[in-house]
Amino acid sequence: MLQKSSSIERHTIAVLVDNEAGVLARVVGLFSGRGYNIESLTVAETDHAARTSRITVVTSGTRQVIEQIEAQLGRLVSVHRVVNWTIAKPGIEREMALVKVSGHGEKRTEAMRIAEIFRARVVDTTLASFVFEITGPPDKLDTFIDLMRPLGLLDMSRTGVAAIARGEGAM
Repeated sequence: MLQKSSSIERHTIAVLVDNEAGVLARVVGLFSGRGYNIESLTVAETDHAARTSRITVVTSGTRQVIEQIEAQLGRLVSVHRVVNWTIAKPGIEREMALVKVSGHGEKRTEAMRIAEIFRARVVDTTLASFVFEITGPPDKLDTFIDLMRPLGLLDMSRTGVAAIARGEGAM
């Protein structure tokens, strides 16, 4: 008999829903009502004609908790499909961040050098600061932000994870 894993795992779940008032609140309410944490949440209309949106949620839990989340999401009235990209198919995850860093002298030079390595673009600059735009997997953004902290990290804004399956087929 196989035992289910009790370790905490990070999962990216995409939910195709009707694009109508209250749907996002019901999805988020499902998580908060059961004490599940949302690490990242993105939502946008994906088909104007069909009036559908995709909600991408990153959450963590045991395999059993993740299965419960998927099942409960699938029972919501406005939900058309639930896909756990972490286990369904190999997928691509990307996130974008705007990162503001103060910079003078050597720290300014070092921030620019690190940004070049990470392929971050300068989207705004003043004599006292930079705003970098960086896109990539969440762990790449985490590393970039951690390297900017000692150089004078002032502020940041992250979009949350967008995910899609590789290869043929669609959600």
